[in-house]
Amino acid sequence: MTATGALAPFKLSDWSARRLAEVEAALDRWVSADAPAGLGEAMRYAVLGGGKRLRPLLVLAAAEAVGGQAQAALRAACAVELIHAYSLVHDDMPCMDDDVLRRGRPTVHVQFGQAQALLAGDALQALAFELLTPQGEGVAAAVQADLCRLLSRAAGAQGMAGGQAIDLASVGRALNEEQLRRMHRLKTGALLQASVMMGAACGQPQAPVAEALLRYGDAIGLAFQVVDDILDVTADSQTLGKTAGKDAQQDKPTYVSLLGLERARAHAVELLGQALHALDASGLADTRALAALARMVVEREN
Repeated sequence: MTATGALAPFKLSDWSARRLAEVEAALDRWVSADAPAGLGEAMRYAVLGGGKRLRPLLVLAAAEAVGGQAQAALRAACAVELIHAYSLVHDDMPCMDDDVLRRGRPTVHVQFGQAQALLAGDALQALAFELLTPQGEGVAAAVQADLCRLLSRAAGAQGMAGGQAIDLASVGRALNEEQLRRMHRLKTGALLQASVMMGAACGQPQAPVAEALLRYGDAIGLAFQVVDDILDVTADSQTLGKTAGKDAQQDKPTYVSLLGLERARAHAVELLGQALHALDASGLADTRALAALARMVVEREN
């Protein structure tokens, strides 16, 4: 805010560059290479190999919007990225999606072997919760508990793991839109929504604000997967940084296969509108970073 109360000019690239520098430095510091028998190297390969870092940015944007504690927010941002990284390591393995390319380079199991990849994912998941429970850094115990609760639910059977189970069980099956929406809300949307709510938890907002941010997170979480489905058929592997066309090859239900390309695109725009409406309803003074991130989710090309 300026001295007169007006908002200073906002540019997402400038805002995100500063936050991403903090996140990258913290991840580099907290994901140590000294784990035994080469495990640390595999963990760092999984985490520090690039990516949009959308989830950490959502944590930090929500925390700033509610005036949350910066140190708690940074730890939450890194923790959610570790959970995301672990999920990619496991999802890429032959027993899951069997992919060899992630972020434009070999997947972890290709680079380090399946056993090491499995252990790297396990260790990243454990480290995420270690980051959320620091001693002596002034993060209140109640905030630590809220962050752990939000992240564990989003990652577990009622979130990401449950959605992946539905995804694997749905290969070759026709799902209706309600079934597809539920799968994607769990597999992809839950962790994105949790990122928003973890950021909010760093500031302990009043219930109406939290409810508005919950609706925002739900809308962009689903929008992200709709756009992913679109890009799987419209972009090439080099642009995506992962193997394009895998959904069709594996006969997986997607928004494109169910609705068609143009209706899927229209649905993504509709979800963006829902996200922005929720931000307007929150009553928060400055939600420009959250709004810009929502637009980025829908307008991205990879």
